[in-house]
Amino acid sequence: MSISTKPFSPAPFKPPFWLTNPHLQSILPKFFAPKAPTYRRVVEKDSLDESDIAYDFYDAHPIEASKNGDLEQTPLIVLFHGMEGSSDSHYARALAYQMHAQGWHFVVAHFRSCGGIPASGRVFYNAGDTGEVHYMLQNLSEKYANMYAVGVSLGGNALAKYMGEYEDKVLCKGAVVISAPVDMSSAALSMHSFLSHRIYTPYLLNPIIKKALANDITQEEIDSIKAVNRISDFDDIFTAPRHGYRSNNHYYQASSALPYLIKVTKPLLLISAKDDPFIGFTATPNDVSDSVTILDTEHGGHIGYLRYRSDEGRAKNNTNGKSSKFDINWIPETVSAYFNWIGVESRKK
Repeated sequence: MSISTKPFSPAPFKPPFWLTNPHLQSILPKFFAPKAPTYRRVVEKDSLDESDIAYDFYDAHPIEASKNGDLEQTPLIVLFHGMEGSSDSHYARALAYQMHAQGWHFVVAHFRSCGGIPASGRVFYNAGDTGEVHYMLQNLSEKYANMYAVGVSLGGNALAKYMGEYEDKVLCKGAVVISAPVDMSSAALSMHSFLSHRIYTPYLLNPIIKKALANDITQEEIDSIKAVNRISDFDDIFTAPRHGYRSNNHYYQASSALPYLIKVTKPLLLISAKDDPFIGFTATPNDVSDSVTILDTEHGGHIGYLRYRSDEGRAKNNTNGKSSKFDINWIPETVSAYFNWIGVESRKK
């Protein structure tokens, strides 16, 4: 694999002025996502051998069992989703079809308690759990020779931290991270702003509270969790102590990817929008190694990047062939363009 000597220069993201609002960009994409593909689900134990986790595959072609131990050579793109995300998330669906169109295998590696499978151990979703990321890639490396990764939001922070923490021991050959809160303390402050707290906190917080309450927890934990109305409070009461951190501040400091980006040795693209209402501080060129490419866009919101096309430029829906003036394909197209740039060959039919 070789990186082009020319700088990575994808197609720019330029929505019309009436679609530049970051909240519209963050909220509307789920309404324009293609129908989920038919995934092939494999369920395995997590790295602690406590909870079941799901791998949802969208195969480029049937995988035949090897009789002599040979690994599958077609590239596998592994997606690490965001908080409360899954293979059904709008970005997962769009990425699945784009990667499939490139002739690559695609899989969503679910974190604990996600993908419709409850966590059965003490630990849940941990945005800094690089050991779990490494373990999932180890599982996949037993069948696939060429792996590349994509991380979104908190899953993107975990992947970016993994890339820097594990350095040359990283099992994927390259990665793209999208809308990741690589400085989790400032991201928490962003979520405390009036609009973010009112618009997004109930959407994100209610499901994780429901999952926590369904777990084996003490009455004291139940009473405390029911009283929270901010994600940072939930992290202080539940996430931090469950995962061995002293407080939410310790969790955010220890789990943030930003300090590790200077140590990344394999190709990594960081995509973030300057108007993202979630992510707080982002990486600058002085924060990262020469292996990292930073792509900051003026607009796009949080995992948004909703485009509006003219009649001449309408995009075909990946599921029924119908055209639409709106699409969320800028991220998938940019991901595949980056992987092509670092030397991954497309195998289009």
